[in-house]
Amino acid sequence: MDLDDATNFVIALLIGALVGIEREKKKDADPRPSFGGIRTHILLAELGAASAWLAADTATPWIFVVALAVVGAAVVASYAMQNRSAIDAPGLTSELAAVVVFLLGGMAVVGDRTLAVALAVTTSALLAYKKPLHGLVGRIDRDDIFAGIKLLIASFIVLPLLPDRTIDPWNAINPYKLWLLVVLISALSLLGYVAMRWLGAARGTAVTGLTGGLVSSTAATLSFARGSGRDTDTGSGYALSAGILLAWLMMILRVVVMVAVVNRALLPSLWIPLAAMAVVNAAFAAWYYRIGLASKRKQSGQEIPVKNPFSLSSAIKFGALFAVVLLVVKIAQQEAPASGIYFVAALAGSVDVDAITLSMALGESDVKDAASASVAIVIAALSNTAVKGAAAIALGAGQLRRAIAIATGAIVAAGAAAILLG
Repeated sequence: MDLDDATNFVIALLIGALVGIEREKKKDADPRPSFGGIRTHILLAELGAASAWLAADTATPWIFVVALAVVGAAVVASYAMQNRSAIDAPGLTSELAAVVVFLLGGMAVVGDRTLAVALAVTTSALLAYKKPLHGLVGRIDRDDIFAGIKLLIASFIVLPLLPDRTIDPWNAINPYKLWLLVVLISALSLLGYVAMRWLGAARGTAVTGLTGGLVSSTAATLSFARGSGRDTDTGSGYALSAGILLAWLMMILRVVVMVAVVNRALLPSLWIPLAAMAVVNAAFAAWYYRIGLASKRKQSGQEIPVKNPFSLSSAIKFGALFAVVLLVVKIAQQEAPASGIYFVAALAGSVDVDAITLSMALGESDVKDAASASVAIVIAALSNTAVKGAAAIALGAGQLRRAIAIATGAIVAAGAAAILLG
């Protein structure tokens, strides 16, 4: 007996048992009739493995085709009988799983058995996680589907049509790279939006701050600051401050991710100041959150009015802003190479930190020195933090104002000190 063939058959039987166990549990939980349990699926895997082995050994592929046709006929007959006897007709999941088990059994013998096992585990997971998957689908509405389609169109239809060269006299605007970065930002925003839809925006200030920061740390800041005016309790003010700081922390992490994707060479000179800002930010967030919990008040978390972040209009607006930043940075670098870039970084960062970050990381600004580009990115992050802190203080009330003022000063001081010492 060939040991390798025996191993393949054992793997095929285990594939049948893996899916069969899940189907057996499903039969116990659901009184409606369904196709097969553990024994049926083991036999199906054995039939698939045996027919595939015979087809390969005798060079007669029709053996496997006929066996597959027999299994398909049995599955169809079973489904027809169940529909005839059941008022609430079951779906085709069990029947399709049976066919998959048959094919994976054959694949384990004459194909890639590692891939067959991986597909079997995937199949079992799809069958077992029925409710979570249905719950995920239930959270998706028509606008979310349209947003996903638009992102795919922007990525795989519009992007390949754009020229991969500069088109302006200053050699700053490359349509292909510009739109590629637009897609990157839109994908990150869509990811944050999906996280908010999955976790929910009202599960506490901590979760809301983290997920809201993925979409828009500015939106999270303004929402929490306005919420402090409705409840002047000390614990509530500290809890809302923690939510704001967690949103800011996600902004810092988002900058790191963008730089790592676009230009990883900047990370060695960038991580120390950003890490200093992140550590101070996280420390104040943890401190304020602990004080909020100590107040023994149940914080419900503020709803952040965030719509689906991907739309053609928002993509075009970001692209236009990014193009302007590229041009201004280019001109500033030519006119004032030493200080012009930093001034532009502070000015652009006060509005949006993503555009100037990508501009520096992409290298379109002709900033050859990685340290200078890193300093510009940190300055943009500091400017953005200071502006959001000022907005929170202006719109907030009660203890939130003092808490955010102290945290903002400490975060900006930490980032500035890291730049000066570096």
